[in-house]
Amino acid sequence: MRRFSCPTCANEVHFRNSHCITCGSELGYLSESDRIMAAPSGSGRWEDEGAVWHACANRQAIGCNWLVEGGRLGAAEADVPLAGSLCLSCRHTLVIPDLSRPENAERWAMLEEAKRRLFYSLVKFRLDVGDLQAGPDTALRFEFKADELSADGSKRRVLTGHENGLITINVAEADDPTREKHRKAMGEPYRTLIGHFRHEIGHYYWDRLVADGPALAECRRLFGDERADYADALARHYDEGAPPQWQATHVSAYACAHPWEDFAETWAHYFHIVDGLETAGWYGLEGLGQGVDPMDRAAPGWAEAGPYGADEFTPLAKAWVPLTVAMNAMNRSIGLSDFYPFVLSDVILGKLAFIHRLIHAPR
Repeated sequence: MRRFSCPTCANEVHFRNSHCITCGSELGYLSESDRIMAAPSGSGRWEDEGAVWHACANRQAIGCNWLVEGGRLGAAEADVPLAGSLCLSCRHTLVIPDLSRPENAERWAMLEEAKRRLFYSLVKFRLDVGDLQAGPDTALRFEFKADELSADGSKRRVLTGHENGLITINVAEADDPTREKHRKAMGEPYRTLIGHFRHEIGHYYWDRLVADGPALAECRRLFGDERADYADALARHYDEGAPPQWQATHVSAYACAHPWEDFAETWAHYFHIVDGLETAGWYGLEGLGQGVDPMDRAAPGWAEAGPYGADEFTPLAKAWVPLTVAMNAMNRSIGLSDFYPFVLSDVILGKLAFIHRLIHAPR
């Protein structure tokens, strides 16, 4: 994530901010140009170079600060607020939780904030999310649902998962104590909302970028044959756990369950690395990268777009590993658990390099 400043007063603002606390300007994020825009307080209009934008329809409900294009200045449609129009991220959510339950409003807002961070990365990687109008069955879609009590008192649970482009997330994951309880029960060192999103879209992009394509053979060589029975593999994993020494070949214990899960876990981890390096670079922490500066556009392997546009994966790994060592040491110095509870073996780095090539391959 990059750093942002208020266009009006130059005070630092953050990706989620809807207002500048210094000058009061209304802020809005333009995903297509990766910038924060300012509007006079209360105007509800953002104008620049003859174009006009309006707030996402979810701005008041969940604090979404993304903008929706409203046409050109002087045109009739530009003078009419786009009531009900949703931003790129929000319009891919098809189902929201029951807002008559007080806790669900906050949970929905937290889920959408994490999803906007996901879409920030998808836009920077130029990954296609599909067309909800022309191809609704192949577009990336989201449903946020809560467990329900049946008439007999039993609970109908919502499982977080992916099926044919539709990602379902149980809104209880947005409750910190609940998510922590699940993390401990599953023996996981890491469990976050953004992690869920990045993992589940890994399944979506396996279908879009790997299945029946030229990358399939190499994917099977690295991750295993996905034709192995998925239900049997999961049952065996939950019954027996990960095999001994799994850390040498898999980024997480759950990645051992099935080749699809290995791919999704590795895909999510690649997103962690790239977005983490972009953040580090913008905050001046790039010096930890063994002489590789994520913000140095002339460094070998880097493209104009920084970590998101790196030509090769090797410079990313060289910058990331020492950064995580330092961050772990920082956490320990103030009594916290490790910031980065992972070990990247050569095998895992090879899988991450495959994800890098897959994302940046010409399409």
